[in-house]
Amino acid sequence: MKPAARQASSAMAIGLVALLFAGNALNYVDRQVVALLKPTLQATFQWNDGDFAHLGSAFQFAAATALVFVGWFIDRLGVRVAYGVAVTVWSLAGMAHAFAANVQQFVTARVVLAVGETVSTPAGVKAATLYIPPERRNQALGVINTAPNIGAILTPLIIPPFAVAFGWQAAFIVTGALGLVWLLAWWWGTRNLEPVVAAPERAPVQWGVLLRARSTWAIIGAKFFSDGVWWFVLFWMPDFFNRVFGVSQAKLGWPVALVFTLAGCGALTGGGLMPRLRARGLSLDAARKRAMLFFALVVLAMPLALLTHNVWIAALLIGCGLFAHQGFSTNIFGMATEIVPAARVASVIALGAVAGNLAGMGVIELAGWSLSNGFGYLPMFAYCGAAYLLALGWIRLVVPVMVAAEGEA
Repeated sequence: MKPAARQASSAMAIGLVALLFAGNALNYVDRQVVALLKPTLQATFQWNDGDFAHLGSAFQFAAATALVFVGWFIDRLGVRVAYGVAVTVWSLAGMAHAFAANVQQFVTARVVLAVGETVSTPAGVKAATLYIPPERRNQALGVINTAPNIGAILTPLIIPPFAVAFGWQAAFIVTGALGLVWLLAWWWGTRNLEPVVAAPERAPVQWGVLLRARSTWAIIGAKFFSDGVWWFVLFWMPDFFNRVFGVSQAKLGWPVALVFTLAGCGALTGGGLMPRLRARGLSLDAARKRAMLFFALVVLAMPLALLTHNVWIAALLIGCGLFAHQGFSTNIFGMATEIVPAARVASVIALGAVAGNLAGMGVIELAGWSLSNGFGYLPMFAYCGAAYLLALGWIRLVVPVMVAAEGEA
């Protein structure tokens, strides 16, 4: 490649990462608003802990159901069109929350939001596989995977005081409208993208081949064991800090922001650790699994949050858990781009997200049941501590030796 062409290609890759980062951040801004406004929404709609858990479960179930078709949707329409349509849907659904006059309308808006937002992660991984060179891909995925944390850091700092000043409806309208602004940048910034791998942007999904592949089941199992931790923290941590430490809604943003700042550090670390291990001469298999083992051990600090009476120490320990989650998750995505052929990577990531959302639905319901029956947060924190060692054990069982897919060596 000539220097000028290489420079143009590098600039386009940077622009793509920036767009995917922003889209992923907005995705989690819209998701987190409900958790942060829980006290206000509970008073408005007369919810109890069980009702709040059911709301979260409805979101997770809708997302899991939609994700069955999301891989096909992306692989058939292409990343550019599929992502643009999805952001339009979830932005309008986010704004629709503000106009809900009853619980049924609010839940309907939540379900439509869930369906639209499911496209984000599979589309991001597919775009990275198609348009970012393999030697830069892991770092790019690490950067993109920090986006949920940036959204989750800024949202608790901005949304609760904004809602106090202008009302909870205004919070939903503004966060939803941001997605429509992003959409304009997406259509303009992706108009000249060219694949860097020998795979079409649009391709039929061969379900038989996909479901027979061990690599598919490695991703599905890893996401099932690990993703429930993310959904538990995203949905229940504001309540945890309010219930256990008495932190008011107006001040919830600070401990929540600390948690997700550490999560963002984990995503960047996850993107950089594996290439460093490879540079030291480790094989693809050894480097990837050692990186995952490191994060699986770090998360063991998270359950200790139940033993402290200091909200900041608790936030730090929970942040260690999300640091580990995001590092581990980045390595799952990196593993997928290596061992899954590019033509079906969106479908595999989508199936993994189905499993992760179902696990999230289970842990959200478990939290509602546990809190309603006097068991507190102990069962969920115990699950968090064990989840990543179970996920790594599953990967080692299903894929004893990782081998790069054709074209990804």
